[in-house]
Amino acid sequence: MTVTGTDGKQRCFGGQAGKEFYGDYHDREWGVPVHDDRLLFENLILEGAQAGLSWETVLRKRDGYRRAFHGFDVRRCATMEEDELEALREDSGIIRNRLKIYAVRRNAQVFLDMQAEFGSFDTWLWGHLDGAPPVNRPTQLSEMASSSPISDTISKSLKKRGMSFVGSTIIYAYMQAVGMTDDHLAGCWKA
Repeated sequence: MTVTGTDGKQRCFGGQAGKEFYGDYHDREWGVPVHDDRLLFENLILEGAQAGLSWETVLRKRDGYRRAFHGFDVRRCATMEEDELEALREDSGIIRNRLKIYAVRRNAQVFLDMQAEFGSFDTWLWGHLDGAPPVNRPTQLSEMASSSPISDTISKSLKKRGMSFVGSTIIYAYMQAVGMTDDHLAGCWKA
């Protein structure tokens, strides 16, 4: 079931009073195909940060993440020093979980290795789709998939390469965010 925003639009989520920013994210970003490696890295890190939390919580801290992790410059993230990472554990602008903070550096290192191997992370990631992104039209959020055979494959590969916070459920949410699957609810204005 969709929600009605303050602007009258039917959405999968967001847009109600006090959550207009969330509706804006839904309208402008969620499900829009992303092929820029920096944005793919940013989304991967933010989805991993969500583990155990709500996406709304992470989205409210996105600017803090951008500041803390150098605008998600993959090379800078890959070379962050211990003292810099430790200092982030005191930064209220991000989720201060030690494992999630340190995962940014390790995931950036793997991301760089994959760029070198495949030419871009985008090439590797989108190569998992056979044609256009699949379209699903659940009628309510509870019917929305939380994983797929593709998210299972991507997750296993990333874990094998050494990334963390990339379980199949996280990767499926990532796929939704970067437009690798179109899961807008039936009745959503974007469907």
